[in-house]
Amino acid sequence: MLNFMKVPPTTYVLQFKRGKVKREGVGLSFIYSVPTSTIVAIPVASADVPFVFQEATADFQSVTLQGQLTYRVVDPKRLAMLLDFSVDKRRAYCSDDPRKLPERLVHTMQTLTRAVTQRMLLRDVLVSSDAIVEEVLTKLKASESVTTLGVEILGLSLLGIEPTPETARALEAGAREALQQRADEAIYARRNAAVEQERLIKESELNTEIAVETKKRQIRETQMAAEIAVEQQRAQLIDRRVENERKDADSHAYVITETLKPLRDLDWKTLMMLGGKGADPKAMIAMAFQEMAGNAQKIGELNISPDLLKSLITSAGK
Repeated sequence: MLNFMKVPPTTYVLQFKRGKVKREGVGLSFIYSVPTSTIVAIPVASADVPFVFQEATADFQSVTLQGQLTYRVVDPKRLAMLLDFSVDKRRAYCSDDPRKLPERLVHTMQTLTRAVTQRMLLRDVLVSSDAIVEEVLTKLKASESVTTLGVEILGLSLLGIEPTPETARALEAGAREALQQRADEAIYARRNAAVEQERLIKESELNTEIAVETKKRQIRETQMAAEIAVEQQRAQLIDRRVENERKDADSHAYVITETLKPLRDLDWKTLMMLGGKGADPKAMIAMAFQEMAGNAQKIGELNISPDLLKSLITSAGK
């Protein structure tokens, strides 16, 4: 019995007849004998395999990793030797081996992931998805079990890393407390900054006042120094003036003393006589009366004419 086979370009087909490959390739179409042929159809297009599994961390916490693995078959003949991809005349797979390929890849990937998560703490695992993907992908591409299957790993992505609900609530509570603590620290820091700024302002004001008072004191000291200098100059001037006046007085006294020195031993009568014509007659008569009064015991009788008294009175009235 004959059957017609036609496959798309994304499927690699092999026709085995009598234990040998009669045809192989992608996108083939041919007629074959069903009783004497075995048809193997291997998809070579890229395939996405979603996965969800749990692993433990270094602090013995469970996390659920959810993601997607992308691969494609690059060596279909090698894969055909390891897994049964033969199809019947209705193009249905004759075994469950085609479903085992993604499972083997996921198991291999899970093993590599476990080695990474078990050396990391829970908090580090939750925030290190990129680092985990990079390390696991590198090891997965170089894995012997993957290359043996003739498969190429195209990509790996972790869509979610979640702890258990109890652990998640505990982490959320801790995170809230940490956030609240950071908020309080920010408030305290802002208050401390405000207090520090106020202290700096007050210190600046005090420094300004000190500078102003220092400048005022310097001005007062300068003024006092100027006044002291003026007073010193004034004192020196007064001392000099007193000294000059004293010298002037001494000079005048000396002149008068030297002038009167010849007349110091003369009798006043003589001095009056020396007055000559310039002497005052009244003063002369008064002095004569004074002399007579001083020698009254020696005068027996004194007669003063009326004419003399009249002339004296008349002169006094004038």
